[in-house]
Amino acid sequence: MSSSKSRDQIWDEWRDLVNMTPSELEDWLETDASKSVGDADDQESTGHKSGRRIVKIKNTNKDDLSDDQWDHMATVVGYIKRHLAQDGPDEDVEQSDWRYSLMNWGHDPLK
Repeated sequence: MSSSKSRDQIWDEWRDLVNMTPSELEDWLETDASKSVGDADDQESTGHKSGRRIVKIKNTNKDDLSDDQWDHMATVVGYIKRHLAQDGPDEDVEQSDWRYSLMNWGHDPLK
């Protein structure tokens, strides 16, 4: 595993930080707002792809997670922590790219 954290640490942080349910995240990923943010290499941004992987991970039993899924969980936790450390917008957080990016990674800062 590429993360220096134990799986227990990753699991605990994941459960704290990824605060959207699979159905909330799936519904969000269908919106134009979700698709409007992030770095798009082809058609889909990194965060949007990540969101689809997060839904799969959240629908998988902990004991059945693959090494690749654990690595992605560590990546997600790191991304959310870094993004939250940046100051979000002073106003209109609800409609901000900052929030939209976080939501693509499974975290709604307004929850």
